[in-house]
Amino acid sequence: MSIARDKYDLIVVGSGPAGLSGAFFCAARGRKVLLLEKEKRFGGKLPISGGARCNVTNILSADEQAHAFGRKSRFLLPALKNFPPEMTRDFFKAHGVPIEVTDGFHCFPESGRAMDLVDALCTACHEQFVQCLSGVKVQKLLLEDNKICGVNCGKENFYAENVLLACGGKSYSKWSGSDSGYELARQAGHTVTPLFPAMTGLQCTEEWVGSCAGISFENAECFIDLPGEKTHCRGELLFTHNGISAFAVLDMAGYVAELLMKHQNVPLRINLFADIPKEEWLKRFASWRQTRGKVTAGKIMNEYLPKKMIPYLVPQAETPFARYPAEAAKQLLENLAALKLHAGNTENWHKAMVTKGGVALAEVNAKTMESRLISGLYFAGELLDIDGPCGGYNIQWALSSGALCGQKCK
Repeated sequence: MSIARDKYDLIVVGSGPAGLSGAFFCAARGRKVLLLEKEKRFGGKLPISGGARCNVTNILSADEQAHAFGRKSRFLLPALKNFPPEMTRDFFKAHGVPIEVTDGFHCFPESGRAMDLVDALCTACHEQFVQCLSGVKVQKLLLEDNKICGVNCGKENFYAENVLLACGGKSYSKWSGSDSGYELARQAGHTVTPLFPAMTGLQCTEEWVGSCAGISFENAECFIDLPGEKTHCRGELLFTHNGISAFAVLDMAGYVAELLMKHQNVPLRINLFADIPKEEWLKRFASWRQTRGKVTAGKIMNEYLPKKMIPYLVPQAETPFARYPAEAAKQLLENLAALKLHAGNTENWHKAMVTKGGVALAEVNAKTMESRLISGLYFAGELLDIDGPCGGYNIQWALSSGALCGQKCK
């Protein structure tokens, strides 16, 4: 059975933050909106974001958030200025979910429950009479004369003047991530740039790393050690069963994945103690030779490094520090302040929190989120070729881009 033509002003495909935001803001204008979700539940990946706590945004201004996305900042600005971080906080507070700033920067729901954000968005949509259907997968876009006219869901067609693709990316594929949105974009003639798992761990070629799984450093700094590369991240570093993870590498993982298309592996340089410069280590070495000369290098370094790491990072660990060779001291210094590892891969799509790549931005109007190729077709959120750093940037982008579409669609 088919629904009559032009029954809906907007059909939204996907119920993550971008889709729910777009549906709400369009319906709030008095428009008839249908939201279609291929999964049985609504919310996309929002319920598991941030360990199910969800860092929904941060305290930066719209301009500052856009700047964090680098060279794509100009594309983000219209959406972020239209629905900035402070409006996100106000929106959820008005819908019964107050937002707290936990550390002077990151914003989480006071309840600590990401599902409260999903419930608030869904409730807001229901209050505006958005019709929400779950377990319905859109298979085709209905197009006529370079205009959108609806979607096909197998045996059923749904018709509308506008369609918003807010299907999310391939990340967290065990939860809801897939490439279905990209396929729909391609049907409309849109270019999809290469896709890479981002905001995820790195797998290292060095076998010893797995022996140190579970060990973490509170403030490390990781650099891509290639000529001309300036990419680096700072924060907690966690050793895993096959590599490294946590904030010191998450933001560069997508770029590493892209570099692996050109390189067999990507060399990394890691400062395990980012707040201790090399000069300070050299001073300490000199002091230990004088004051702790009879103590072995391994025993001294065990005050800084977990015991499991001593065999791998402290050469000649059984040598008293007064007789510690200059070459061994040089290697120790490098292991502490410029540890060399090699990323041979990233974690897979199951663990990736974000997708790097997507619908080409040149084919989308940043002021409305409308396709430049197909009239009435809109995009929002992760589906576009935009990925930001950790810290609430990507969810804020999803909410803002969805809001802009909902407010601007015809």
